[in-house]
This record gives sequence, structure tokens and C-alpha cells, in this order.
Amino acid sequence: MTDAAHPDRRPAVVTGASSGIGAATARALAVAGFPVALGARRVDRCEAIANEIRAAGGESVALRLDLADAGSVKDFVAAAEAAIGPIEVVVSNAGISAPQQALDVSPEDFARALEVNVLGAHRLVSRLATSMVERRRGDIVFVSSDAVPQPRPGMSSYVASKWGLEGLARTMQMELEGTGVRTSIVRPGHTLTEMAADWGEAAIRQTLAEHKRWGLMRHRGLLKPEDVARVIVQVVSMPRGAHIASVDVQPEAPLEGGS
Repeated sequence: MTDAAHPDRRPAVVTGASSGIGAATARALAVAGFPVALGARRVDRCEAIANEIRAAGGESVALRLDLADAGSVKDFVAAAEAAIGPIEVVVSNAGISAPQQALDVSPEDFARALEVNVLGAHRLVSRLATSMVERRRGDIVFVSSDAVPQPRPGMSSYVASKWGLEGLARTMQMELEGTGVRTSIVRPGHTLTEMAADWGEAAIRQTLAEHKRWGLMRHRGLLKPEDVARVIVQVVSMPRGAHIASVDVQPEAPLEGGS
């Protein structure tokens, strides 16, 4: 439950917190007053962000997390709750992507995407949601992608995994209705992150060309991770009695006639 002396204290965990949307969300939650545990495999980068948060007066801890490893998830949850208290907000953001067409991707690589993006999310949430239900209060946010309503060629395993993630989220919305635990989907459009950093320039160019061919990139606008983070904070900060079940966040087109 929330601290009786501090009823508004709501400890949060953020996965994939070493960069991009996850890092921006951890910072934004901390600014909004949430104690936050950052989880990722690159724990050194999480620690740098946690130090930044603490230096600014926030409460934060960095912990190693590998969502493909059940033992790592168990240890992360235990360490997070020991450090900042019973978790009341979960931002399931971690995900992997690769430029792979459906007929070219290996079964092993396809399985890896599902392992991290879907099963990993379930591993984490299933360890935290039961106690949330017992306390009759909590927020779970699944960071999805606009690749669900508009599948993208050349990203078959990523698209399939995000469809699966939204299936999990929407089922949980029905199952948890009336428990005090709100489950939400935040669906960003093209965002400037490090996700494609290891694809290589040729793969990036080919993938973007295919997206343009199918009308999936109508302009050059990109979201910043901070844009998505701002929406996530708004979702979990809604007053009781209101629930943002799903929200799409798209980049605004550059002004016409601009350079």
C-alpha cells in the first residue's frame, strides 16, 4: 500500500530504462515525484541516469534486468521493492527490433523478439500485478507501437511481438476491471531512439524506403523520447475514476515551407 505518512508516494519501475523512451520516462516520473527503479541489461547506463535523478533531488535506483531470464526478473522485482517500496506503477517499455523480412528471419531470431517483447513483459507484470490487486491500486503501462494498426514491412518479428503485447494488455484490461489496477497502452509513432543503432546504414535506408512506399512515413517528423514520456506520466497520473485505456502518439509534420 502507499505509505500512510505519504499517501501520494507511488513507487514505479521502468524497463528498457538505459536509453530512449525508457530513460526519458524514468526522468519524467522522477520529476513528477515518483520514486523510480530503472531496469535494463546495461545497468551502468541506468546508474548514470539514476545518479542524475538523485542529484536533482529525486529518488531512484538502477538495477540489472534481463527480461528473457526469469531469475533476473525475480531478482529485479525483489531488489526494486526493497529499495523504493511496494511497486504501484509499471512501465513495460523494453523491446528489441531487427530489420528482418518474414521469409528471411530465422525461427531463433523471431523467438527472441517474442521472448523479450511479450513473454518478458508478462514475466515482469505477473510478479507485480497480484500485489497491486491486493492493494486495490496500481497502473500498468505497455509501450506498444503504431506498427500494430499499420504493420511495417521488413520488421516482421517486431510487428508480431507488438500485436501479441497488445493482446496481452487488452485481455488484462478486461480481467482487471474493477480491481483498482488500470492497464493502459501507449502507442508511439516513429521515435528518435537508439533502437535501430545497430542495424547498419544500408538496412535503415532500405527499411525507410519500404515504409515510404507503403505510405507509413508521410513526412519527416519524428517524436522525441521525451514526448512519449510526457504522455506516459499523464496516463499514470490520471485521478482515480478515470482511465486512459489506449493512446496514440504521433509526430507532428514539419511546418510547410520550412527548411
